[in-house]
Order: sequence, then C-alpha cells, then structure tokens
Amino acid sequence: MDLSDRFPRPFPPPFADAWGDDPFGLWAEVVLSPDAGAVVQRLRWIEPGTFWMGSPGDEPERYNDEGPQHAVTLTRGFWLADTACTQALWQAVMGENPSDFRGPDRPVEQVSWHDVQDFLRRLEALVPGCDAGLPTEAEWEYACRAGTVTPFSFGATISPAQVNYDGNFPYDGGDKGEFRRQTVAVKSLPPNAWGLYEMHGNVWEWCADGLRTYDGAAQVDPRGPEDLESETAHRVRRGGSWFGEAGRARSAYRFARRPGDRPRILGFRLCLRSREPSQVPGRHESSGRPRPPTGGRRSRKKRSVTE
Repeated sequence: MDLSDRFPRPFPPPFADAWGDDPFGLWAEVVLSPDAGAVVQRLRWIEPGTFWMGSPGDEPERYNDEGPQHAVTLTRGFWLADTACTQALWQAVMGENPSDFRGPDRPVEQVSWHDVQDFLRRLEALVPGCDAGLPTEAEWEYACRAGTVTPFSFGATISPAQVNYDGNFPYDGGDKGEFRRQTVAVKSLPPNAWGLYEMHGNVWEWCADGLRTYDGAAQVDPRGPEDLESETAHRVRRGGSWFGEAGRARSAYRFARRPGDRPRILGFRLCLRSREPSQVPGRHESSGRPRPPTGGRRSRKKRSVTE
C-alpha cells in the first residue's frame, strides 16, 4: 500500500478548522460555537491496513462469538474522533443533554442508535464537506487495537488507572481496584498508540452495523447486518463501560443492543469521511497528489447552530 493509499485525500479535509500532525499521527479539528463557547472535537486519521479481528482460542474470558480469529483488510482510511462524543458537543448540535452523569467534558450517554443518526445528520448540515457516521464493528476494533494483538491495547491486562471499569471484577484473576460508579471526563485516562482515548471502558460505543458471524475466512471491508425494518435489528456496541467487568472491555469483546435502547452506559464515537472536493461548494482539487501534513488553521467564523 503506497502513500497515496494511506494518506487522506484531500488534506486538509474540507470539514477541518485546524489540522496538523504529532507523535500519534495526523489530526484534524472541527469547531462548533454554541452560546456557551467553542466546542472542539479532534479527529485522528486512521490509515487503511490489515489486522487480526477477534480473539485467539486461548485468550482468557473470551466468548465463542469472538472467533475464529481472522484477517481483516480495511481498504479506506477514515477520520475517527479521539474521544467519545462529549455532552458539550451533543448539546451544541442537538440543543439538549440526555445524560445522567452531567458534565460538558463527560461522554454523552442515554442516547439510542436512532438518536445518534439524528445527531449525525444535523452535524453534516453544520459541517459542510463531510459524511458523518459511526465506525463499523471492524473499523472500531482496528482502531481500538492500534496495532496490538493483546487482549487490550495496553497489553495483557488493565487497571483502573488505565480504564474506567468496575474494579471489583478484574481481568483474569488480577488485583481488584477502584470502582468509580460513574463516567469520567474524556481524556482523563491514557490514550492508545494511535491517540484515541477511552476506547476501553467509560461508555460502550455504538457501531454502524449489526453482529456478523465469524467463519475464519479473510475479509475485506466487512459489514454486519444493517436491516432496519424491525426494532429488533440489533446494532453492535463495543468497548465496555464504567459499570462492567474488565473482561468486557477487551478489544475483541462484542455485544449488540436494540437500536432504540438508551442505557446510561452507552454512548458513541464520531467517524467522519471527506466528500470529494467536487461535492463541496467552493472547493476544487488542484492536484491529484497528496498535500504534506503541515499544520494549519482556517480563517473562518466558528460554526454555530444559530446561523
């Protein structure tokens, strides 16, 4: 895979108010301006690549639907929020806050999959140049693993210093630890190697698709069932939560819920994909070659839901 396959095109993306690179890789920011002040969401560029999805047969606390482990290739990169959607961002777009554990920097929760789709469509209207969505289950696990093959992106086990989960239920016979009994503000705990925070624990995160059955065959850009004809057409949730045991925060652990469910353990993480320059008013691609990842900032008024 050469540079033109791995590099985001166009760069900077048309939706970005600021962009650059750092030790984690490329980043872009979207800025909204509600009455209370600017709300900034940073996104990380997730390069296409191949990884092992699922868990090996000897991984402690694994479930049968996590196997057989198989190779998955993602052919398109995508921009993934470096945190779960915050209450401040949800409020800026939706004008209300459904969360139980209140705080602008805490993840929004008690949002259904259907609620999230409404949020995404409203965000697209505010942020020209992007298609807003959720990562597929495969994209989510790829980003969570960040190049690792261990049960967690942090290694063979975790502690409450790394992940917000119920410390009364440690992983694989480990030591008990703190049970916070609530969410924590995003970026409270260490990021993974790709600069993504709280991929394990804090709140479960909705994915775009439903659970597919693993058969061991290599897959390219796989997607689970997406039929929405029935309220029972479940959608995947990933990552574990503040309320769950450590084993359910593993990279490979998978579960699904009805798309109308709104528990206080469930939020989401935004995924953006650039539209072609020809589809964005006022933007034209001057060259077929990628632009270098130098930092920058657009000179324009922050987007506001009142405009």
